[in-house]
Amino acid sequence: MSRGRVVSLREAEPLELVAGVTMRPLFGDAAMLNLLEFDSGAVVPAHAHPHEQLGHVLEGRLVLTIDGVEHLLGPGDAYQIPGGVEHAARSDGRCLVLDVFQPVREDYRERARR
Repeated sequence: MSRGRVVSLREAEPLELVAGVTMRPLFGDAAMLNLLEFDSGAVVPAHAHPHEQLGHVLEGRLVLTIDGVEHLLGPGDAYQIPGGVEHAARSDGRCLVLDVFQPVREDYRERARR
């Protein structure tokens, strides 16, 4: 168990999630943060995972499709996606989003270790 730490997510080394989308994760013991930056026109294809996901749009506009329903989100808007629910995202312009996952995305942790 860690004693805690402080980081600057905006200054962390970005990892490519998909073309046009970078991520900057912070891993805890049971949950994680992930700062996502979308280039204009970037798309995260439809997918599902067992992790619960919460998100908050910090800058720009995000089109988020959750279980087939499309939502247009702007700065200050937030969302919750239960584990196992299909979702996708796209941005027409630059967009900055902070996601929280519980439990930790071990696939992301492994990607960050490489």
